[in-house]
Order: sequence, then structure tokens, then C-alpha cells
Amino acid sequence: MTGSELRQRVWELLDFSEDSQSGVADWDWVDLILLALILLNVLAFILETVNSLQLRFGTAFWAFEVFSVGVFTIEYAARIWACTADPRYRQPIAGRLRYLSSFGGVVDFLAIFPFYVTLAIPAATLDLRILRVLRLLRFARVLKLGRYSDSFGRMQRVIVARRGDLGVALAAVGVVLILASSAIYYVEVDTQPDVFTSIPAAMWWGISALTTVGYGDIAPVTPLGKFLGGIIQLLGIAIFALPAGIIAAGYEEESRRGPAGSEICQTCGRPFTSDSE
Repeated sequence: MTGSELRQRVWELLDFSEDSQSGVADWDWVDLILLALILLNVLAFILETVNSLQLRFGTAFWAFEVFSVGVFTIEYAARIWACTADPRYRQPIAGRLRYLSSFGGVVDFLAIFPFYVTLAIPAATLDLRILRVLRLLRFARVLKLGRYSDSFGRMQRVIVARRGDLGVALAAVGVVLILASSAIYYVEVDTQPDVFTSIPAAMWWGISALTTVGYGDIAPVTPLGKFLGGIIQLLGIAIFALPAGIIAAGYEEESRRGPAGSEICQTCGRPFTSDSE
């Protein structure tokens, strides 16, 4: 087997794919092992926060972490080496740089980066907040699940395709949040100077009001403030429905397409082929 053939074989094993005609996932043993390892890492990450389990099984958690990072490191290196077998990354240098900067490449890097940082720099010399951030970055491994689900990929394509509309919608949410927080601040500041201390402080109430969560730790007490709060809560339903509607419409449109962008037959549920009538 030549080097190019071996590279192609390694990439086929690592790159999760679906049948171009049926859209059925084409699983192999490498996909199943990596998927199981990712799920176990997520479970271990959660269980480590239980003090009693950490005290009892701390050594086992550490050994599993070392094993997982070793596997993910080998996977990451193998993907960098074999990615030139994919037409998208054909060029030896530019192609690999393109893969490293892709969503999957960044996620693969974040999956192993915190371990090597904490290994190179003793935890005792790290600021506690930095250490917590590094530990939290380990949870990026859950994003690797996106490689094994067409639904994750479909959602990513929807967000990219509708990023312009979503940007406008989110900008509108930001404008409404600023206006609502500013209005409630000037209405309530004389009555509750210790609660609505500033517009940034009032934004916490603005977020809870626009999302209709209403925690209740900050609330208007004046009649005008209550009236304004009710209007803002009703407005929040409409404002947040806008990006949700954009994503829902894009997801439905994307769902009607096959793996290669072909339309889905509404009768049989399969994508139309080039010779379909």
C-alpha cells in the first residue's frame, strides 16, 4: 500500500460520512469507538464535580483522562496527516491550515489543549479562575459529537446560510434590551435607587423581562414601571420569536435537501437522483 493509499484509508476511517443516495450513516469501528469515548468523557466530566466521587475515584478519573487525551491526540495528528486525501484540503500546507482553522479542527484542538497546558504548567502556579476555564474547555469534547450527527451539521449549515438574517435579528434584540433597560432605569431609579443603580444593572431585569423568565430579584414597583414591564414582556415574545422563526424556516428548508443538496421526495423520503423525473 502506497503512502497516498494509506492516507486515503486513514481519512476514510476518521471522516464520518453518509450514503449519498439514501442518506444513511456509514458507521465503522473507528466512529463507534470515538463516539463511545466522547460520551464517556462527558459523563466523567460531570461526575468529577461530585466531591464524594472525586475523592474516591480521583485516580481513576485521572487515568481515564490521560487515556482519552492520548486517543484524541492520535486522532488529531492522524486527521492533520490524512486530511490532504480530502479534495477540500488537497494542498499539503494550505489544505492542512484550512483544516486546522475549520470548525472540526478547532474542536479537536480544544479537546486536548487544556490537558497539555495544565501538564506543562503546574496547577499550583495557575490562577484559580484560569484553571477553571481550562477545565471548562474540556467540555468542548461534546462538540465532537457534531461530527457523528447529520442534525448537528444541518444546524451548522442553517446558521451559516442565515447568518445575515440572524445578525439583524440579534441586533434588534440588543437594541430593544438597551431601550428597555434605559427606560425602566429612569422610571424606577428614584423609587429603588439601591436596586436600579445604573443602566447596566437594569439590563439584568431587561434580560429576564424580555425572555419572560422573571426571576423576581429585581422588579419594578411603580405603576408606570409595572405597565412598562408588561409591555416589554409582551414585546420580548415577539422579538425572540424572530430568530427562532429564521432558524426554524432554514432548518425545514435544509431538511428537504439530501446529503448532496438534492431535494427529498415527500412520498418515499429519499433524495431525488439525477435521473429522477
